[in-house]
Amino acid sequence: MELMDSVLIVGGGGREHALLKALLRSDRALCVFAYPGNPGMERDGCMLVDQEIADWNDLAQWALMNDINLTVVGPEAPLADGIVDIFKKEGLLVFGPTKAAAQIESSKAFAKNLMKKYGIPTAEFEIFKEKDSALAYVEAKGAPIVVKASGLAAGKGAIVCGTFNEAKRTLEDIFDKKIFGTAGETVVIEEMMSGPEASVFVLTDGKGYKVLPVAQDHKRVGDGDTGPNTGGMGAYAPATGVVDAATMARVEKEIIVPTLTAMDKEKTRYRGLLYIGLMLTADGPKVVEYNCRFGDPETQAVLPLVHCDWYEAFSQCANARGNISGVKWKIDPGYCVSVVMAGKGYPGKAAKGKIISGIDAAEEKAADVYFAGVAAKAVEDKKNNDEDKEKDRKKYTTAGGRVLAVSARGETLTEAIANAYEAAAEIKFEGAVYRKDIGAKGL
Repeated sequence: MELMDSVLIVGGGGREHALLKALLRSDRALCVFAYPGNPGMERDGCMLVDQEIADWNDLAQWALMNDINLTVVGPEAPLADGIVDIFKKEGLLVFGPTKAAAQIESSKAFAKNLMKKYGIPTAEFEIFKEKDSALAYVEAKGAPIVVKASGLAAGKGAIVCGTFNEAKRTLEDIFDKKIFGTAGETVVIEEMMSGPEASVFVLTDGKGYKVLPVAQDHKRVGDGDTGPNTGGMGAYAPATGVVDAATMARVEKEIIVPTLTAMDKEKTRYRGLLYIGLMLTADGPKVVEYNCRFGDPETQAVLPLVHCDWYEAFSQCANARGNISGVKWKIDPGYCVSVVMAGKGYPGKAAKGKIISGIDAAEEKAADVYFAGVAAKAVEDKKNNDEDKEKDRKKYTTAGGRVLAVSARGETLTEAIANAYEAAAEIKFEGAVYRKDIGAKGL
């Protein structure tokens, strides 16, 4: 009998579903669990942790009891909480940065000071812990200017202020009304940069690294980048029209290598996935922000283009003696486009409980459907006891803002866009909203 490696995925969104699908694409026999996971992950054969989990110590004990060989952490909050340190203490292999290294995302002040100290290109900035000195700085600098909560604010902590009054209101909201809670106790104010943005994913063991296809996210809810900011309405990769080979060489030399070196020198060696949000300015590429994990929805557009044994890749990054450079790695020459379908009202309060149909039809068009805000309930079907039809005996309903993402590939970007939208058109739920221009920037 073939021995199976067992994996635990921490998280339950579209990104974690994409990590699962990537792991399952390799030839390796895997037994995968998820906490908390989602119905789409379960539909793909992943088992959800069915035990009450009080905290990350509890989950580490569960992983020990269930002989988990590798844990892959998806979201930033557990990483900022120190889940990696807790698992490592128990002798468990875990993919992701330590709590100290995760500060690169959990504290914008830490990240900006790191960049300043090591000469990594980014916007000019100052850090403040109280309102009056922050206001005086904005008055001296003038607008437009960017105000950022230093802590984790679910992707909503950066506010572009077009006028002094907007900046004043924003600082009052953060310091007086405490709209970001403790995440807003420290504020970073930086110059406004302009230029196209791109997302660079770097898989690293702390020294060696592999760069994944560069992606471009679409943050605003409406076509043509209109309406409020969201967690992301779709992405495409590779965004070679934005980051060409020459620019990528500069990014490696001026940003990736210096960042990994800086983290090592600061005794916070970085292992896992480093996400670099780039702005392509007139002065060259600059760092907008770092994230300590895969981006969502970029992951859903990037991972389908990479062919490797992901279990091996994640293990090499997680292992203290690991070497990511030795992992066999092939990048698909084509393109992938991922379209996010959200509930009506997103990014505000979105309607829930709407029945979703057409998932199978979308998959028949060679698309991947990644579940995010989806709930499932069993449907009794007396006529059909065939286990192969288990997928069909669940009714899926909307349960969040971003409901699911539909990803499709193509030899050209135009073809990938057409394929993604053709598949997305098969999926129906009341009040579904999605952008019709994902990938258009790349044409």
